[in-house]
Amino acid sequence: MTRVTVSIEDDLMSAFDAFLDGRGYTNRSEGFRDLIREKLQQEQLAEDKNGSGIAVLNYVYDHEERMLASRLMSAQHEHHDMTVSTVHFHIDHDTCLEIVTLKGKLGDIRKFADQILAQPGVRHGSLYTVPGEVHVEAHRHGEDGHTHKHEHLKITT
Repeated sequence: MTRVTVSIEDDLMSAFDAFLDGRGYTNRSEGFRDLIREKLQQEQLAEDKNGSGIAVLNYVYDHEERMLASRLMSAQHEHHDMTVSTVHFHIDHDTCLEIVTLKGKLGDIRKFADQILAQPGVRHGSLYTVPGEVHVEAHRHGEDGHTHKHEHLKITT
């Protein structure tokens, strides 16, 4: 492991220490490593439009917004090949939270997320991606020896 020395302003270090305490980190080093990993993953997504991975898209929206729920559901159906699952949560009478798990090409995932987050009535949202390499494996099952395929994602970085 490499040891580095970094100079940081006092107020920035205090804010970082508070962040680490709030997240339950026991030392600064692991916090710095996690931030570097996250930034590298974001850069990989930005640079590699054809790379694959998994992602979680979450957004809060006003379900009373005209036809919004229908548009959101239609967008997911149009991208059924990358939508793995959706969790829908009622925050209150007018507000919902949806969490969509996605897999596929990171550039396509980003376009889908942008399409969702740009909808009028979507108030908050974020996309968390994990780059990886998709491998397809085929194997036999049962007495008749039928073959089917499974996708596996090997996480990178």
